[in-house]
Amino acid sequence: MLDFLKVIVIGIIQGITEWLPISSTGHMILANEFIKLNVSQSFLDMFLVVIQFGSILAVITLYFHKLNPLSPKKTKPEKIATFNMWFKVIVAILPLLLVAVFDDWFEETFYSAVPVSIALIVYGILFIILENRKKTPKINSIDELDYKSALLIGLIQMLAVIPGTSRSGSTILGGILVGVSRTVAAEFSFFLAIPVMFGASLLKILKFGFALSAYELGILLLGMAVAYVVSVLAIKFLMNYIKKHDFKAFGYYRIVLGILVILYFAFC
Repeated sequence: MLDFLKVIVIGIIQGITEWLPISSTGHMILANEFIKLNVSQSFLDMFLVVIQFGSILAVITLYFHKLNPLSPKKTKPEKIATFNMWFKVIVAILPLLLVAVFDDWFEETFYSAVPVSIALIVYGILFIILENRKKTPKINSIDELDYKSALLIGLIQMLAVIPGTSRSGSTILGGILVGVSRTVAAEFSFFLAIPVMFGASLLKILKFGFALSAYELGILLLGMAVAYVVSVLAIKFLMNYIKKHDFKAFGYYRIVLGILVILYFAFC
């Protein structure tokens, strides 16, 4: 029973931090200090990635019509625009695929308190600096996003392989840098997550294998279900929040979290 309560907490952390630009890795490092699941390390490594599948389903649920190029409710131009949107997503994830082969090396090298804290703080400062520019966005819809801008966002997303940077934080920062509005940057970040997170989850489950015990399967399904529900709420919150506010609050939060992580591991 205790493990199931721990899984619920992990699912909540995953669902919130995956979509807000505050780094799920930084939070998971802290959570791992206090939440110890009674499972093997190989299962835990797989679980912490595959649980993201629940978060992917949340995006698909909320944006199904917008993501579906074959929707009978769409006109022909709208269907073409949706296909174009998916082509832009493909262009944007290509750079990440180039560095994905080094993902294990980056995780082994940088997955510790100090590098993650530095990434949290640096990205927090960048969010504050960019938002203080007060520049009017040039791109206010995904239809207006050209392939060059999508590629630039994808190149910046490559930094997400460094733990603590945040995948959503990288793509949102990239979007703001190329003149995309906050709303479009966030939505494009959600859409990029679908193939990226699905691919990562598939690779992890294939590497681990499908010989799950009933207990492990129960933990995995519970984690995904919680991540799904919390992700729906987190995405709705973020999209409503950025209609009236900028990303500076998330920048300050990242800086504070980075300092707390350093202090915790320095004195505990």
